[in-house]
Amino acid sequence: MKNLAMAVAAGLSLSACVTINAPMDGTGNNTATQYPIETALLNIYAQNRTSTLMTMLGNQQISADIKVTPKGAMIFDNKRVQGAEISTVSKIDNKVTNQTSSTNYYTLNPLTFHGYTDRSGEYSIATQTTTIPKTATAVANKSYPLLTENVYSDSSKSQKTAVYRQSWSLTPDSHNNAWLCIDTSENLLSASPEGTTAECYKINTRGDILSSKVSINVPNNNTNNSVQTITLVSQ
Repeated sequence: MKNLAMAVAAGLSLSACVTINAPMDGTGNNTATQYPIETALLNIYAQNRTSTLMTMLGNQQISADIKVTPKGAMIFDNKRVQGAEISTVSKIDNKVTNQTSSTNYYTLNPLTFHGYTDRSGEYSIATQTTTIPKTATAVANKSYPLLTENVYSDSSKSQKTAVYRQSWSLTPDSHNNAWLCIDTSENLLSASPEGTTAECYKINTRGDILSSKVSINVPNNNTNNSVQTITLVSQ
């Protein structure tokens, strides 16, 4: 599934991509605070919302304006699904450098993400192997692998251009808040490093999105085995 980190990376001409997924609560601790994971993911990727992410990179101000718009019932990969469009306008010093638009496809009961298409014709099929939990407890330093995304140049699926694996985590922040993060691997088909992304949302016990940040980890070509991390935070 194409989400915000992928769009931001594209807008900054960085080699990093991302998809989406989520896990089951395996803690078995009924006394711990429960967070509605499914509701939070729908609030992030399927409900009407706008946000602006921003950072300083050297002397330049980098920003991304995000808009999510539900599209209702659709057909994707011969399935009846729901669609939601994510539009991203990337700027450097308030000058538009790139605009992207993609549509993510999902079904409910249980929440399952099926892939995305974008304006360039890119066509992606997501294979989600774990049911997204209704609720989960926050656990530090633990992530849950869930989804593999196969990306093709177009709907014919004759040319595969990328494969990504995703995991998610829910980390404690305060008594009633936690960080829900979606991490995405490098392109597993690429012979050279392209970088990874982490897309994080602070949520409360209702699944409301309180703030967000996107980290793009880009290989530094000037230093062996080093990575430059660019983090944009919500305003």
